[in-house]
Amino acid sequence: MKVLEMIFTNQQGKNVTIRVREPKEGLTKAEVDAVMNLIVTKNIFTSNGGDLVAVKGSRIVDRIVTEF
Repeated sequence: MKVLEMIFTNQQGKNVTIRVREPKEGLTKAEVDAVMNLIVTKNIFTSNGGDLVAVKGSRIVDRIVTEF
């Protein structure tokens, strides 16, 4: 399963990660950056440590699980 992780910094300086399962194929860094900047600018989400104030980074995590 692939997961897009968008990592932000909140008002307390702590990292906050928003995860999106199964992001679309071919998603670009520019597209993700644009959405993350919009989230910060429009103050769409908050956290226990306050508002999200800065973009820290993003990544796609691809996890393979094999059950027995």
